Amino acid sequence: MQNPTGTVSLRDAVTLALLQNPALAAFAWETRAREARILQAGRPPNPAVSVLLEDLGARQFAGGGLNEPIQPQTTIQLSQLIELGGKRAARERLATLNRDLAAWDYEAARIDVLTEVTRAFTDVLAAQESVTQIERTTRLVEDVQQSVGLRVVAGVVSPIEETRAGVAAASVRVELARARRVLEASRARLALLWGGSTPAFTAVEGNLQRDPAPLLPFSALTAKIEQNPELARWAAEIVQREAAVAVERSKAVPDVSLIAGYRRFTEVDANAFVVGASISLPFFDRNRGGVQEAQSRMAKAFEERRAAESRVTAALADAYAALASAYDEVTTLRSAVLPGSQQAFEAVSEGYRLGRFGYLDVLESQRTLIGAGSQYLRALSDYHKAVANVERLIGAPLLDGASPTTGRE
Repeated sequence: MQNPTGTVSLRDAVTLALLQNPALAAFAWETRAREARILQAGRPPNPAVSVLLEDLGARQFAGGGLNEPIQPQTTIQLSQLIELGGKRAARERLATLNRDLAAWDYEAARIDVLTEVTRAFTDVLAAQESVTQIERTTRLVEDVQQSVGLRVVAGVVSPIEETRAGVAAASVRVELARARRVLEASRARLALLWGGSTPAFTAVEGNLQRDPAPLLPFSALTAKIEQNPELARWAAEIVQREAAVAVERSKAVPDVSLIAGYRRFTEVDANAFVVGASISLPFFDRNRGGVQEAQSRMAKAFEERRAAESRVTAALADAYAALASAYDEVTTLRSAVLPGSQQAFEAVSEGYRLGRFGYLDVLESQRTLIGAGSQYLRALSDYHKAVANVERLIGAPLLDGASPTTGRE
């Protein structure tokens, strides 16, 4: 099992997960099991052999005279059940359709794994960005702390401001340690998706801050939900249940057993052949209950498909709302909040050095900058994970080209 080292891209992570994910590996065995069922469904019944010894130890025929001896007989016969009504072909077709349903189940699981990998990859990428951002903020806070120290030495400000600056720097270092722990946990969750017990890679490669693509209208997305494997499989499911009805109907046709054998008369040293046939008489059981059960399950499939379509549409509406909300938050933070908070912090920091602002003003602008950066990263992460959720529900990439989810193609 591969456990990559160095830098990992989203394409690498997806490829490894599709090849090594334990949940997907289980589907390969299920497919093999259903292919074996097809083989078994096409096998005819085995012939049966029987040996019959008759009239051993008897001295006379029932009701006969004393001088009428009984002839002991030994009969060896073969019987073969001949299935009528297309039973074998119906079983084979049903087994084949069951295998096709397993393929749809695999496709649904494959998209689920793809979505999980994308979300986990986004978490790692966001955690990396968070660590980088907090490291940059730590350097800014330490610069301010140094400036405060110089002003205290010069006697311009009270020593209490140096204490406040030290507290602020310590708080940022605590936040940095927490962000690094979050990054390690995110890396471990990503590695588990391709079966890795511990992450061996050092970093992930992607552009979390690329411009979000314009949102498609909700109606354009609802037109694509038929591609969702959870819905697409119902066409095969209905055909499979029709095949189950055909199997039950074939059971109403009685089968024929052909018999051929050899009989030996030991007393008179004579041989004879035995030929016969038997068929069950469907007086009491025509398998009407089995047919009605299969028909009811087929009717149930149509209602289940409608329920699945409603469920997917509702989930798509929720995912689209989350996507639109994250999109608006990202664009607002990028265009107004982040530049404003950065400019305010730089202006207040410079003004503090010149004695125009107090340290409380610096501390407030610093908190605003850190909060805006954290909020921006969280919004970016929510946006890309919302894209992954929408793509899972429509069963296709949101865009024809590269996806906005960290460059996925």
